[in-house]
Amino acid sequence: MESRLKILGHPVHPMLVMFPFALLVTAVLFDVIDTVGGPDFLGEVAYWNLTVGLIGGLLAAAAGTFDLLAIPSGTRAKRVALTHAAANVAVILLFAAVWAVRLNADSRGAGGALVAIEVVALGILGVGGWLGGELVDRLGVGVDRDAGLDAPSSLRPGAASQRMGDVR
Repeated sequence: MESRLKILGHPVHPMLVMFPFALLVTAVLFDVIDTVGGPDFLGEVAYWNLTVGLIGGLLAAAAGTFDLLAIPSGTRAKRVALTHAAANVAVILLFAAVWAVRLNADSRGAGGALVAIEVVALGILGVGGWLGGELVDRLGVGVDRDAGLDAPSSLRPGAASQRMGDVR
């Protein structure tokens, strides 16, 4: 099933997921280091990684919704996609709760309980990421119908609607 939202012939959702994934993992890593006695500035850096990761996660979710809605009901792909979406929404909600607690705190550092929530969220993020891979690699969601080892360039003539990022 070909992706519904593309830029220059490539699906937008996979382009966007790498940023929040990396930023949220890095935020947790910095929070863990800060909590066990690392430099104080890491809590602040983690907070801002968390902030930008949440924004990126919302953008990735919006792009993913286009593909989710296009998957036919009653298919394994739809069940996996709904589980993928639910896992990632849970991740966003958990990290948003941590972010909200830190927003007006005296210190932007996370500390014990918040780091524990972040670690749980990372576990769920790993499951959501694996499910996303399952959707693409096993179920072909988001894969161009002309895909193959000798497929023409996504910038080939006649692909103007794809180059312009039209929603189909």
